[in-house]
Amino acid sequence: MDRRPITEQLEFWETKDYWHHAGNKGVKIPAKLSSLRQKLYQKAKQEPKFRFYALYDRIYRKDVIACAYAISRANAGAPGVDGVTFKEIESSPEGSDGFIDSLVEALKTKTYKPDAVCRVYIPKPDGGQRPLGIPTIRDRVAQMAALLILEPIFEADFLDCSYGFRPGRSAHDALKEIHKNLREGRRAVYDADLSGYFDSIPHDKLMKCLQMRITDRSVLKLIKMWLKAPIVESDGHGGTKVTRNQTGTPQGGVISPLLANLYLHWFDKVFNSTGGPLHWANARIIRYADDFVIMARYQGNQLREFTESKIESWLGLKLNRTKTKIVNLQAHGESLDFLGFTFRYDKDLRGRSHRYLNSGPSKKAINAEQEKLRSIINKEASYIPLPKLIEKVNQHLIGWSSYFRLGYPRVAFRKINWYVGERLTCHLRRRSQRPYRPPEGLSYYRHYRRLGLIDLCDRTRC
Repeated sequence: MDRRPITEQLEFWETKDYWHHAGNKGVKIPAKLSSLRQKLYQKAKQEPKFRFYALYDRIYRKDVIACAYAISRANAGAPGVDGVTFKEIESSPEGSDGFIDSLVEALKTKTYKPDAVCRVYIPKPDGGQRPLGIPTIRDRVAQMAALLILEPIFEADFLDCSYGFRPGRSAHDALKEIHKNLREGRRAVYDADLSGYFDSIPHDKLMKCLQMRITDRSVLKLIKMWLKAPIVESDGHGGTKVTRNQTGTPQGGVISPLLANLYLHWFDKVFNSTGGPLHWANARIIRYADDFVIMARYQGNQLREFTESKIESWLGLKLNRTKTKIVNLQAHGESLDFLGFTFRYDKDLRGRSHRYLNSGPSKKAINAEQEKLRSIINKEASYIPLPKLIEKVNQHLIGWSSYFRLGYPRVAFRKINWYVGERLTCHLRRRSQRPYRPPEGLSYYRHYRRLGLIDLCDRTRC
Protein backbone atom coordinates (compact mmCIF):
# COMPACT_ATOMS: atom_id res chain seq x y z
CA MET A 1 0.00 0.00 0.00
CA ASP A 2 0.99 3.66 -0.38
CA ARG A 3 2.90 4.45 2.82
CA ARG A 4 2.21 8.20 2.75
CA PRO A 5 -0.21 9.47 5.43
CA ILE A 6 -3.84 9.39 4.26
CA THR A 7 -4.06 13.20 4.57
CA GLU A 8 -1.07 13.61 2.24
CA GLN A 9 -2.48 11.13 -0.27
CA LEU A 10 -5.85 12.89 -0.34
CA GLU A 11 -4.10 16.24 -0.72
CA PHE A 12 -2.35 14.91 -3.84
CA TRP A 13 -5.66 14.04 -5.45
CA GLU A 14 -7.14 17.38 -4.40
CA THR A 15 -4.33 19.72 -5.45
CA LYS A 16 -2.41 18.02 -8.26
CA ASP A 17 -3.57 18.35 -11.84
CA TYR A 18 -2.83 14.77 -12.89
CA TRP A 19 -3.26 15.23 -16.62
CA HIS A 20 -0.94 18.21 -16.63
CA HIS A 21 1.53 16.38 -14.38
CA ALA A 22 1.51 13.42 -16.78
CA GLY A 23 2.41 15.67 -19.70
CA ASN A 24 -0.97 15.76 -21.40
CA LYS A 25 -0.74 19.38 -22.61
CA GLY A 26 -2.06 20.86 -19.39
CA VAL A 27 -5.73 19.86 -19.75
CA LYS A 28 -7.51 21.03 -16.63
CA ILE A 29 -9.93 18.62 -14.96
CA PRO A 30 -13.12 20.50 -13.97
CA ALA A 31 -13.52 21.11 -10.24
CA LYS A 32 -16.69 19.00 -10.01
CA LEU A 33 -15.05 16.00 -11.68
CA SER A 34 -11.86 16.48 -9.65
CA SER A 35 -13.96 16.42 -6.47
CA LEU A 36 -15.67 13.20 -7.59
CA ARG A 37 -12.30 11.54 -8.26
CA GLN A 38 -11.06 12.59 -4.84
CA LYS A 39 -14.16 11.13 -3.16
CA LEU A 40 -13.79 7.84 -5.05
CA TYR A 41 -10.15 7.64 -3.99
CA GLN A 42 -10.99 8.46 -0.38
CA LYS A 43 -13.74 5.83 -0.23
CA ALA A 44 -11.48 3.15 -1.76
CA LYS A 45 -8.57 4.07 0.51
CA GLN A 46 -10.54 4.04 3.72
CA GLU A 47 -12.47 0.85 2.88
CA PRO A 48 -10.08 -1.58 1.12
CA LYS A 49 -12.78 -4.25 0.74
CA PHE A 50 -15.56 -1.97 -0.51
CA ARG A 51 -16.96 -2.91 -3.94
CA PHE A 52 -18.36 -0.07 -6.03
CA TYR A 53 -21.81 -0.82 -7.41
CA ALA A 54 -22.93 2.48 -9.08
CA LEU A 55 -20.29 3.88 -11.44
CA TYR A 56 -21.71 3.61 -14.94
CA ASP A 57 -23.83 6.76 -14.70
CA ARG A 58 -20.70 8.69 -13.71
CA ILE A 59 -18.88 7.55 -16.85
CA TYR A 60 -21.49 8.96 -19.26
CA ARG A 61 -21.90 12.26 -17.43
CA LYS A 62 -21.49 15.04 -19.98
CA ASP A 63 -18.74 16.84 -18.05
CA VAL A 64 -16.79 13.56 -17.83
CA ILE A 65 -17.15 12.86 -21.56
CA ALA A 66 -16.24 16.47 -22.39
CA CYS A 67 -13.12 16.27 -20.24
CA ALA A 68 -12.22 12.90 -21.79
CA TYR A 69 -12.57 14.45 -25.25
CA ALA A 70 -10.31 17.39 -24.30
CA ILE A 71 -7.60 15.04 -22.97
CA SER A 72 -7.84 12.76 -26.02
CA ARG A 73 -7.70 15.82 -28.27
CA ALA A 74 -4.55 17.09 -26.53
CA ASN A 75 -2.92 13.65 -26.84
CA ALA A 76 -3.68 13.64 -30.59
CA GLY A 77 -2.69 10.28 -32.14
CA ALA A 78 -3.46 8.53 -35.40
CA PRO A 79 -7.06 7.84 -36.49
CA GLY A 80 -8.56 4.36 -36.06
CA VAL A 81 -10.16 2.03 -38.59
CA ASP A 82 -12.82 4.61 -39.53
CA GLY A 83 -10.15 7.15 -40.49
CA VAL A 84 -11.92 9.94 -38.59
CA THR A 85 -9.67 12.67 -37.18
CA PHE A 86 -10.30 15.34 -34.55
CA LYS A 87 -10.14 17.97 -37.28
CA GLU A 88 -12.94 16.25 -39.20
CA ILE A 89 -15.06 15.96 -36.05
CA GLU A 90 -14.69 19.65 -35.27
CA SER A 91 -15.30 20.80 -38.86
CA SER A 92 -18.50 18.71 -39.19
CA PRO A 93 -21.91 20.44 -38.88
CA GLU A 94 -22.44 18.97 -35.39
CA GLY A 95 -18.91 19.81 -34.25
CA SER A 96 -17.29 18.46 -31.08
CA ASP A 97 -20.42 19.27 -29.03
CA GLY A 98 -22.51 17.02 -31.25
CA PHE A 99 -19.88 14.27 -31.04
CA ILE A 100 -19.90 14.47 -27.22
CA ASP A 101 -23.72 14.50 -27.05
CA SER A 102 -24.03 11.45 -29.31
CA LEU A 103 -21.49 9.48 -27.25
CA VAL A 104 -23.28 10.43 -24.01
CA GLU A 105 -26.57 9.23 -25.49
CA ALA A 106 -25.08 5.97 -26.79
CA LEU A 107 -23.58 5.15 -23.39
CA LYS A 108 -26.68 6.22 -21.50
CA THR A 109 -29.03 4.10 -23.63
CA LYS A 110 -26.47 1.25 -23.70
CA THR A 111 -26.45 1.21 -27.50
CA TYR A 112 -22.72 1.94 -27.57
CA LYS A 113 -20.63 -0.73 -29.31
CA PRO A 114 -16.87 -0.33 -29.76
CA ASP A 115 -15.36 -0.29 -33.24
CA ALA A 116 -12.59 -2.62 -34.34
CA VAL A 117 -9.04 -1.82 -33.25
CA CYS A 118 -6.49 -1.04 -35.96
CA ARG A 119 -3.30 -3.01 -35.33
CA VAL A 120 0.02 -1.68 -36.57
CA TYR A 121 3.56 -2.76 -35.78
CA ILE A 122 6.33 -0.46 -34.61
CA PRO A 123 10.01 -1.43 -34.60
CA LYS A 124 11.69 -2.34 -31.31
CA PRO A 125 15.32 -1.46 -30.50
CA ASP A 126 16.27 -5.18 -30.63
CA GLY A 127 15.04 -5.48 -34.22
CA GLY A 128 11.68 -7.05 -33.40
CA GLN A 129 8.24 -5.50 -33.77
CA ARG A 130 5.78 -4.38 -31.12
CA PRO A 131 2.04 -4.66 -31.91
CA LEU A 132 0.13 -1.45 -31.25
CA GLY A 133 -3.68 -1.27 -31.21
CA ILE A 134 -5.23 2.05 -32.28
CA PRO A 135 -8.89 2.52 -31.25
CA THR A 136 -11.13 5.02 -33.03
CA ILE A 137 -11.46 8.48 -31.49
CA ARG A 138 -14.95 7.59 -30.29
CA ASP A 139 -13.61 4.58 -28.40
CA ARG A 140 -10.63 6.53 -27.11
CA VAL A 141 -12.91 9.14 -25.58
CA ALA A 142 -15.17 6.46 -24.04
CA GLN A 143 -12.15 4.67 -22.56
CA MET A 144 -10.75 7.93 -21.22
CA ALA A 145 -14.08 8.66 -19.52
CA ALA A 146 -13.97 5.23 -17.87
CA LEU A 147 -10.35 5.80 -16.87
CA LEU A 148 -11.20 9.13 -15.21
CA ILE A 149 -13.70 7.33 -12.96
CA LEU A 150 -11.92 4.01 -12.34
CA GLU A 151 -8.34 5.21 -11.90
CA PRO A 152 -8.70 6.72 -8.39
CA ILE A 153 -10.35 3.53 -7.13
CA PHE A 154 -7.49 1.25 -8.16
CA GLU A 155 -4.83 3.84 -7.33
CA ALA A 156 -5.92 3.48 -3.71
CA ASP A 157 -4.89 -0.19 -3.87
CA PHE A 158 -1.66 -0.07 -5.86
CA LEU A 159 1.57 -0.51 -3.91
CA ASP A 160 4.67 1.66 -3.62
CA CYS A 161 6.72 -0.75 -5.73
CA SER A 162 4.71 0.06 -8.89
CA TYR A 163 5.78 3.14 -10.88
CA GLY A 164 4.55 2.87 -14.48
CA PHE A 165 1.56 4.83 -15.82
CA ARG A 166 0.58 6.19 -12.43
CA PRO A 167 -0.15 9.77 -11.34
CA GLY A 168 2.68 11.42 -9.46
CA ARG A 169 5.14 8.63 -10.35
CA SER A 170 7.74 8.30 -13.06
CA ALA A 171 10.55 6.14 -14.41
CA HIS A 172 13.00 8.37 -12.52
CA ASP A 173 11.34 7.37 -9.25
CA ALA A 174 11.85 3.69 -10.12
CA LEU A 175 15.49 4.32 -11.04
CA LYS A 176 16.11 6.14 -7.74
CA GLU A 177 14.65 3.12 -5.93
CA ILE A 178 17.16 0.91 -7.79
CA HIS A 179 19.96 3.15 -6.49
CA LYS A 180 18.56 2.99 -2.96
CA ASN A 181 18.41 -0.81 -2.90
CA LEU A 182 21.92 -1.14 -4.31
CA ARG A 183 23.22 1.15 -1.56
CA GLU A 184 21.45 -1.08 0.97
CA GLY A 185 23.33 -4.11 -0.35
CA ARG A 186 20.69 -5.77 -2.56
CA ARG A 187 23.02 -6.40 -5.49
CA ALA A 188 21.71 -9.79 -6.63
CA VAL A 189 18.99 -8.99 -9.16
CA TYR A 190 16.35 -11.14 -10.84
CA ASP A 191 15.83 -9.30 -14.14
CA ALA A 192 12.49 -10.50 -15.51
CA ASP A 193 11.21 -10.25 -19.07
CA LEU A 194 7.57 -11.08 -19.82
CA SER A 195 6.73 -12.36 -23.30
CA GLY A 196 4.09 -10.19 -24.98
CA TYR A 197 2.52 -9.17 -21.68
CA PHE A 198 -0.20 -6.85 -23.02
CA ASP A 199 -1.33 -9.49 -25.51
CA SER A 200 -1.29 -12.41 -23.07
CA ILE A 201 -3.34 -11.26 -20.05
CA PRO A 202 -6.11 -13.87 -19.55
CA HIS A 203 -9.48 -12.12 -19.84
CA ASP A 204 -11.24 -14.29 -17.26
CA LYS A 205 -8.63 -13.65 -14.58
CA LEU A 206 -8.45 -9.94 -15.41
CA MET A 207 -12.22 -9.62 -15.04
CA LYS A 208 -11.98 -11.28 -11.61
CA CYS A 209 -9.41 -8.69 -10.61
CA LEU A 210 -11.84 -5.96 -11.66
CA GLN A 211 -14.66 -7.59 -9.74
CA MET A 212 -12.65 -7.36 -6.52
CA ARG A 213 -13.53 -3.65 -6.55
CA ILE A 214 -16.39 -3.22 -9.04
CA THR A 215 -19.79 -4.92 -9.03
CA ASP A 216 -21.46 -2.53 -11.48
CA ARG A 217 -22.34 -4.93 -14.29
CA SER A 218 -22.65 -2.19 -16.89
CA VAL A 219 -19.06 -1.07 -16.26
CA LEU A 220 -17.77 -4.64 -16.37
CA LYS A 221 -19.64 -5.26 -19.62
CA LEU A 222 -18.17 -2.08 -21.12
CA ILE A 223 -14.62 -3.18 -20.30
CA LYS A 224 -15.28 -6.67 -21.60
CA MET A 225 -16.50 -5.22 -24.92
CA TRP A 226 -13.22 -3.33 -25.27
CA LEU A 227 -11.24 -6.48 -24.50
CA LYS A 228 -13.20 -8.49 -27.07
CA ALA A 229 -13.21 -5.82 -29.79
CA PRO A 230 -12.15 -7.21 -33.20
CA ILE A 231 -8.62 -6.44 -34.37
CA VAL A 232 -8.01 -5.40 -37.99
CA GLU A 233 -4.56 -5.59 -39.53
CA SER A 234 -2.90 -5.98 -42.90
CA ASP A 235 -2.55 -9.54 -44.19
CA GLY A 236 0.65 -8.65 -46.04
CA HIS A 237 -0.96 -9.05 -49.47
CA GLY A 238 -2.80 -5.75 -49.79
CA GLY A 239 -5.86 -6.95 -47.87
CA THR A 240 -6.89 -7.07 -44.23
CA LYS A 241 -7.65 -9.78 -41.72
CA VAL A 242 -9.88 -9.63 -38.66
CA THR A 243 -9.24 -11.52 -35.43
CA ARG A 244 -10.79 -11.65 -31.96
CA ASN A 245 -8.32 -12.32 -29.18
CA GLN A 246 -9.24 -14.36 -26.13
CA THR A 247 -6.36 -12.84 -24.17
CA GLY A 248 -4.72 -9.46 -23.84
CA THR A 249 -5.61 -5.79 -23.80
CA PRO A 250 -4.38 -3.91 -26.90
CA GLN A 251 -1.22 -1.93 -26.23
CA GLY A 252 -2.20 1.54 -27.37
CA GLY A 253 -5.69 1.50 -25.86
CA VAL A 254 -6.35 4.33 -23.39
CA ILE A 255 -7.48 2.04 -20.58
CA SER A 256 -4.90 -0.70 -21.26
CA PRO A 257 -2.16 0.66 -18.94
CA LEU A 258 -4.57 0.69 -15.98
CA LEU A 259 -5.73 -2.87 -16.70
CA ALA A 260 -2.14 -4.05 -17.16
CA ASN A 261 -1.13 -2.47 -13.85
CA LEU A 262 -4.15 -3.96 -12.12
CA TYR A 263 -3.32 -7.50 -13.22
CA LEU A 264 0.34 -7.39 -12.08
CA HIS A 265 -0.73 -5.60 -8.89
CA TRP A 266 -1.73 -9.01 -7.56
CA PHE A 267 1.83 -10.26 -8.03
CA ASP A 268 3.05 -7.15 -6.15
CA LYS A 269 0.54 -7.93 -3.42
CA VAL A 270 1.52 -11.57 -2.91
CA PHE A 271 5.22 -10.67 -3.13
CA ASN A 272 4.85 -8.11 -0.33
CA SER A 273 2.47 -10.20 1.79
CA THR A 274 3.41 -11.73 5.14
CA GLY A 275 4.36 -15.01 3.46
CA GLY A 276 6.12 -13.38 0.51
CA PRO A 277 9.80 -12.78 -0.35
CA LEU A 278 9.69 -9.28 1.17
CA HIS A 279 9.80 -10.98 4.58
CA TRP A 280 11.58 -14.30 4.17
CA ALA A 281 14.22 -13.09 1.66
CA ASN A 282 14.37 -9.37 2.54
CA ALA A 283 13.82 -8.84 -1.20
CA ARG A 284 12.34 -5.84 -2.98
CA ILE A 285 10.44 -5.63 -6.25
CA ILE A 286 10.58 -2.52 -8.47
CA ARG A 287 8.06 -2.59 -11.31
CA TYR A 288 7.40 -0.21 -14.17
CA ALA A 289 4.34 -1.57 -16.03
CA ASP A 290 5.45 -5.03 -17.23
CA ASP A 291 9.18 -4.44 -16.61
CA PHE A 292 10.29 -5.47 -13.15
CA VAL A 293 13.35 -6.48 -11.18
CA ILE A 294 13.63 -8.29 -7.85
CA MET A 295 16.55 -7.16 -5.72
CA ALA A 296 18.02 -9.11 -2.81
CA ARG A 297 21.33 -9.86 -1.14
CA TYR A 298 21.14 -13.40 -2.51
CA GLN A 299 19.05 -14.98 -5.26
CA GLY A 300 18.36 -18.53 -4.17
CA ASN A 301 16.22 -21.24 -5.75
CA GLN A 302 13.31 -20.49 -3.41
CA LEU A 303 13.04 -16.88 -4.58
CA ARG A 304 13.38 -17.82 -8.25
CA GLU A 305 10.84 -20.64 -7.99
CA PHE A 306 8.38 -18.40 -6.14
CA THR A 307 8.57 -15.75 -8.88
CA GLU A 308 8.27 -18.14 -11.80
CA SER A 309 5.45 -20.12 -10.18
CA LYS A 310 3.37 -17.03 -9.45
CA ILE A 311 3.95 -15.44 -12.85
CA GLU A 312 3.43 -18.53 -15.00
CA SER A 313 1.20 -20.92 -13.06
CA TRP A 314 -0.85 -18.49 -10.98
CA LEU A 315 -1.19 -15.51 -13.35
CA GLY A 316 -0.98 -17.52 -16.57
CA LEU A 317 1.74 -15.34 -18.11
CA LYS A 318 4.96 -16.39 -19.77
CA LEU A 319 8.53 -15.43 -18.92
CA ASN A 320 10.98 -15.05 -21.78
CA ARG A 321 13.61 -17.48 -20.54
CA THR A 322 16.29 -16.25 -22.95
CA LYS A 323 16.06 -12.68 -21.61
CA THR A 324 15.15 -13.36 -17.99
CA LYS A 325 18.35 -13.66 -15.98
CA ILE A 326 19.95 -13.28 -12.57
CA VAL A 327 22.57 -10.54 -12.38
CA ASN A 328 25.12 -10.40 -9.58
CA LEU A 329 26.40 -6.84 -9.56
CA GLN A 330 29.07 -7.79 -7.03
CA ALA A 331 30.79 -9.82 -9.74
CA HIS A 332 33.28 -8.14 -12.07
CA GLY A 333 31.83 -7.21 -15.46
CA GLU A 334 28.17 -7.80 -14.49
CA SER A 335 25.63 -5.09 -15.31
CA LEU A 336 21.89 -4.50 -15.13
CA ASP A 337 19.83 -2.80 -17.85
CA PHE A 338 16.54 -1.28 -16.70
CA LEU A 339 14.36 1.44 -18.26
CA GLY A 340 17.12 2.45 -20.69
CA PHE A 341 19.85 2.71 -18.03
CA THR A 342 22.81 0.44 -17.33
CA PHE A 343 23.90 -0.11 -13.70
CA ARG A 344 27.31 -1.57 -12.89
CA TYR A 345 30.12 -1.23 -10.37
CA ASP A 346 33.33 0.17 -11.87
CA LYS A 347 36.84 0.65 -10.56
CA ASP A 348 37.47 3.92 -8.80
CA LEU A 349 38.88 6.48 -11.24
CA ARG A 350 41.48 7.60 -8.70
CA GLY A 351 42.85 4.11 -8.15
CA ARG A 352 41.30 3.56 -4.73
CA SER A 353 40.38 0.03 -3.69
CA HIS A 354 36.58 0.42 -3.63
CA ARG A 355 34.29 0.42 -6.66
CA TYR A 356 31.60 2.98 -7.39
CA LEU A 357 28.11 2.58 -8.81
CA ASN A 358 28.11 3.80 -12.40
CA SER A 359 24.77 4.34 -14.12
CA GLY A 360 24.00 5.93 -17.47
CA PRO A 361 22.29 5.38 -20.81
CA SER A 362 22.53 1.76 -21.99
CA LYS A 363 24.08 0.78 -25.31
CA LYS A 364 20.61 -0.06 -26.60
CA ALA A 365 19.34 3.40 -25.61
CA ILE A 366 22.30 5.11 -27.31
CA ASN A 367 21.82 3.07 -30.50
CA ALA A 368 18.09 3.86 -30.51
CA GLU A 369 18.87 7.58 -30.09
CA GLN A 370 21.31 7.50 -32.98
CA GLU A 371 18.70 5.86 -35.20
CA LYS A 372 16.17 8.52 -34.19
CA LEU A 373 18.63 11.30 -35.01
CA ARG A 374 19.37 9.65 -38.33
CA SER A 375 15.66 9.73 -39.15
CA ILE A 376 15.45 13.43 -38.25
CA ILE A 377 18.56 14.42 -40.26
CA ASN A 378 17.64 12.47 -43.39
CA LYS A 379 17.37 13.14 -47.11
CA GLU A 380 13.90 14.64 -46.70
CA ALA A 381 15.47 17.35 -44.51
CA SER A 382 17.49 18.66 -47.47
CA TYR A 383 14.96 21.42 -48.10
CA ILE A 384 14.84 22.58 -44.47
CA PRO A 385 17.08 25.60 -43.69
CA LEU A 386 19.94 24.62 -41.40
CA PRO A 387 18.81 26.80 -38.43
CA LYS A 388 15.33 25.21 -38.61
CA LEU A 389 16.82 21.72 -38.78
CA ILE A 390 19.03 22.45 -35.77
CA GLU A 391 15.99 23.73 -33.88
CA LYS A 392 14.21 20.45 -34.62
CA VAL A 393 17.24 18.42 -33.48
CA ASN A 394 17.47 20.51 -30.29
CA GLN A 395 13.84 19.84 -29.36
CA HIS A 396 14.51 16.11 -29.53
CA LEU A 397 17.87 16.26 -27.71
CA ILE A 398 16.42 18.30 -24.83
CA GLY A 399 13.76 15.65 -24.18
CA TRP A 400 16.21 12.76 -24.47
CA SER A 401 18.88 14.33 -22.25
CA SER A 402 16.29 15.33 -19.62
CA TYR A 403 15.38 11.67 -19.17
CA PHE A 404 18.99 10.43 -19.10
CA ARG A 405 20.38 13.15 -16.84
CA LEU A 406 20.48 10.78 -13.84
CA GLY A 407 23.71 9.08 -12.87
CA TYR A 408 26.82 9.63 -14.99
CA PRO A 409 25.76 10.30 -18.59
CA ARG A 410 28.98 12.14 -19.59
CA VAL A 411 30.35 9.48 -21.96
CA ALA A 412 26.98 8.87 -23.62
CA PHE A 413 26.28 12.60 -24.02
CA ARG A 414 29.67 13.16 -25.65
CA LYS A 415 29.02 10.29 -28.02
CA ILE A 416 25.65 11.77 -29.03
CA ASN A 417 27.23 15.24 -29.44
CA TRP A 418 29.78 13.75 -31.82
CA TYR A 419 27.14 11.79 -33.71
CA VAL A 420 24.93 14.86 -34.24
CA GLY A 421 27.89 16.85 -35.57
CA GLU A 422 28.83 14.05 -37.97
CA ARG A 423 25.26 13.62 -39.25
CA LEU A 424 24.82 17.35 -39.81
CA THR A 425 28.13 17.54 -41.69
CA CYS A 426 27.22 14.57 -43.90
CA HIS A 427 23.80 16.13 -44.46
CA LEU A 428 25.28 19.47 -45.60
CA ARG A 429 27.79 17.82 -47.91
CA ARG A 430 25.10 15.63 -49.43
CA ARG A 431 22.59 18.36 -50.16
CA SER A 432 24.95 20.75 -51.94
CA GLN A 433 26.44 20.27 -55.42
CA ARG A 434 29.57 21.99 -54.19
CA PRO A 435 31.40 20.87 -51.04
CA TYR A 436 29.94 22.79 -48.10
CA ARG A 437 32.31 24.83 -45.99
CA PRO A 438 31.61 26.66 -42.74
CA PRO A 439 32.53 30.36 -42.50
CA GLU A 440 36.26 31.00 -42.58
CA GLY A 441 37.97 30.48 -39.26
CA LEU A 442 35.22 28.28 -37.84
CA SER A 443 35.08 24.52 -37.50
CA TYR A 444 31.89 22.70 -38.41
CA TYR A 445 31.05 22.17 -34.76
CA ARG A 446 31.60 25.81 -33.78
CA HIS A 447 29.47 26.82 -36.73
CA TYR A 448 26.64 24.58 -35.52
CA ARG A 449 26.95 25.99 -32.00
CA ARG A 450 26.66 29.54 -33.34
CA LEU A 451 23.50 28.48 -35.14
CA GLY A 452 22.08 27.28 -31.81
CA LEU A 453 22.94 23.55 -31.61
CA ILE A 454 22.96 22.59 -27.95
CA ASP A 455 25.83 20.77 -26.24
CA LEU A 456 24.41 18.01 -24.07
CA CYS A 457 27.35 18.27 -21.67
CA ASP A 458 26.40 21.88 -20.94
CA ARG A 459 23.06 20.58 -19.61
CA THR A 460 24.53 18.25 -16.99
CA ARG A 461 27.58 17.78 -14.78
CA CYS A 462 29.80 16.71 -17.71
